[in-house]
Amino acid sequence: MEAAGEAEARLLLLQEARESIEAARSYRRELQQRLRGLHQARQQIKESATLTRDVLEQHFNDLKGTLKKLLDERLLSLLQEVDVIEQESIKPLDECQKLIEHGVSTADDLLREGESAVDGDVGQENEKLCNFTKKALHIQLDSLPEVPSLVDVPCLSAQLDDCLLTILKNQIFRHGTVASRPPVQLEEFVEKPGGILVRWCKVDEDFTPQDYRLQFRKGTASPFEDVYVGSETEFMVLHLDPHVDYQFRVCARGDGRQEWSPWSVPQLGRTTLVPHEWTAGLEGYSLSSRRNIALRNDSQSCGVLYSKAPTYFCGQTLTFRIETVGQPDRRDSLGVCVEQQNGFDSLQRDKAVCISTNGAVFVNGKEMTNQLPAVTSGSTVTFDMEVVQLGPCSNEGGNFKLRVTISSNNREVVFDWVLDQCCGSLYFGCSFSYPGWKVLVF
Repeated sequence: MEAAGEAEARLLLLQEARESIEAARSYRRELQQRLRGLHQARQQIKESATLTRDVLEQHFNDLKGTLKKLLDERLLSLLQEVDVIEQESIKPLDECQKLIEHGVSTADDLLREGESAVDGDVGQENEKLCNFTKKALHIQLDSLPEVPSLVDVPCLSAQLDDCLLTILKNQIFRHGTVASRPPVQLEEFVEKPGGILVRWCKVDEDFTPQDYRLQFRKGTASPFEDVYVGSETEFMVLHLDPHVDYQFRVCARGDGRQEWSPWSVPQLGRTTLVPHEWTAGLEGYSLSSRRNIALRNDSQSCGVLYSKAPTYFCGQTLTFRIETVGQPDRRDSLGVCVEQQNGFDSLQRDKAVCISTNGAVFVNGKEMTNQLPAVTSGSTVTFDMEVVQLGPCSNEGGNFKLRVTISSNNREVVFDWVLDQCCGSLYFGCSFSYPGWKVLVF
């Protein structure tokens, strides 16, 4: 008995030791995970600080270069203006100088001639004196050109406003800020078939956003590209490949400002859900290259256009967006169904729920009392379903109930859809009697 008790005690001690070892391993893993988190945080701070330094140095070097260029251009313009004023002001003075110099030359000649007449021979003196006197009278020795006074000619000077330096100094000292955190951050990624619903939020209480700007890129090597600019705080990014990482970032523009805020911390998102596609080949409908947009064409052929596969699963949101409208008809339909059934011209049939373009809601072919607004161009119709099981359910059949919510134009109807078989996934479909209707599914 004593040996058995010792063995049992040893087993308990071994069990406690193993549990302590496992707890220590788990504790170490958690600490190592936190160390990795600290390393990433430190790396983000250092890399963002280095990038910010580079941006600041580049920006201010560009400013200095631009400012020097502008100052040089202004200096050149002012110097040219000085040259023009100088040349235009000197020109009349040059003309006046030529006139005076010509008068001085004439006076010199007259002086020489007069002195010669006075000092000449007596026999020729009277004739020379007579000729000199006539010439002097003709020259009009009392007529002098007018020389402008100094107050009447330009006296150039430069007028430089010293307040420019004060203005520049004040503007420069206020130019630029360093933010430790961007005012907006990415908040949530919601997987959608062939897309991701991206949500973001404001994290700076003192910041009043006017617009947001969302960018994304495939992987981390390609350049970012704009995918949304507007005032909403969420956006559905479509046409994404499943099981591929995409990087997202968002920024904002403050109220009354022109420049954008710093970018949020980039985050990776992906969708594992394959995109919804319409079935190709139905004569009455033309499809986009990605087969997520269907256009009712002019063909007289009429029928239901189904999805390529049952890609809608309960718990997801199925969205139809009406891009363009045609003539409505009460037999039009947008909805989901258990299976594809050819030969029908509408989803207003058994094993299907749908909404008509006039807003009427049909469950298994029967119209409900509650009705939604009529769909228009730009309308969005969503289907949400959750499972509510009734009775036994097996592959052979059984009661199966889905709680369905159909929303359109800020209105919704909620009802239970009872089926006689389990449905892990559903088809979606549409039908339009007249051409012009274009619908996007996601």
